[in-house]
Amino acid sequence: MSTRKSRPQKTDPSSSRLVRPGRARKTVAITGAASFLGRNLVGLLEEDDRIGRIVAIDLASPSTAGQKTRAYEVDLAQPTAEERTSEILLAERTDCVVHLAFLGSPTHARAWAHELESVGTMRLLNAARQASVRKLVFWSQTLLYGAQPTNANFLSERQPLRAPMGESFFADKIEAEAEANRFAQRTGNIVTVLRTAPVLGPTVKNYLSKYLARRFVPTMMGFDPLWQFLHEADAIAAFKLAILNDVAGTFNIVGDGVLPLSTVIKLAGRVAVPVPHLLFPALASALWMAQLSEAPPAFLDYLRYVCVADGEKAASEMGFRAAYTTREALIDYTSAQRLRDVRLLHETPA
Repeated sequence: MSTRKSRPQKTDPSSSRLVRPGRARKTVAITGAASFLGRNLVGLLEEDDRIGRIVAIDLASPSTAGQKTRAYEVDLAQPTAEERTSEILLAERTDCVVHLAFLGSPTHARAWAHELESVGTMRLLNAARQASVRKLVFWSQTLLYGAQPTNANFLSERQPLRAPMGESFFADKIEAEAEANRFAQRTGNIVTVLRTAPVLGPTVKNYLSKYLARRFVPTMMGFDPLWQFLHEADAIAAFKLAILNDVAGTFNIVGDGVLPLSTVIKLAGRVAVPVPHLLFPALASALWMAQLSEAPPAFLDYLRYVCVADGEKAASEMGFRAAYTTREALIDYTSAQRLRDVRLLHETPA
């Protein structure tokens, strides 16, 4: 992951590594520990003296696992996951569970995704309750607000989640977040929900990085919505901050600033290809069915309408401010993508 800082880092309450005498170090369990967010968070926590043990829960051990990490093979999509996870959390005396077992990009395997994200979240919450886990940190996304023609320019956490429920990528995450909120109300435990803006950076691979990697990028003719990004390094930093500080509630985690989609494509060094909006749904559906596109037709609204979030609550209550702006996250991604383009060009047979 890139460690470049384009400007001085804001004051971060989690930056100190000193451990107070007699203060117990935290045991943190991470679901989806082998995912992009998971393995990078594991690597960051390995270096923090306030973390005593990391419990990695996934189908594989994260590549960043060190001496602090104990890895357990658990599939949250399986019915046995609740009992197994409860046993692990109890045995490890877990203080905090970070739930990252969510898909960063849409999938055609809708039934499996539902079992993993919606049902799997219920299994995890039941296990956390049985193990008397004190705190849950939960990954969500600002995309769940939905791209609507009536949206305000910057959406607060009070805005309802209006992404299309007919698309499983959105529906499963909305259902999972609702379960997390019910868990907080029933148990009184600390539940911190981090709704991240679309994550971009030099090493992340998701539907967004693939969309912007196209030489010719399809857009909706006559529309130029504002977009907002979160640098991958800031995403990891936000989760660490939530682990180390007890702040309950839901928070938008976003980079400063927004960019019109047309500017995003230009800065990425790509060429926009406007498609008439009456033709786009059929084209998008055909490409998705043929597995030739990054996202299903439900994502087309994000090419038409604004869906950007206000990060002021995270700044004032959590102390989180992104080190990278939306523009800087895009430029960092673009620099790395150009190197990949050059490498691909040289590797392509003449």
